[in-house]
Amino acid sequence: MRHLMRAEYENAEPEAGRPGPVKTWHMVRGEEAVAMCGRALRPGARSLSDEEWGRTAEPFCHTCGALYLREVP
Repeated sequence: MRHLMRAEYENAEPEAGRPGPVKTWHMVRGEEAVAMCGRALRPGARSLSDEEWGRTAEPFCHTCGALYLREVP
């Protein structure tokens, strides 16, 4: 199964089509818009490879991280 990191933004509603700054990164399975922790994310939210986990300036969801570690070798 392929995992992706997906952004949760500080602003609930994008301003003028721009999403704004990233608040937290979450992990999703495949191309889903629901994080592993259950949080609904914007379908078009910025995504990164799971290989970028731990390399972002913004924090990562603790729950998503714990669940991710249980699914990857």
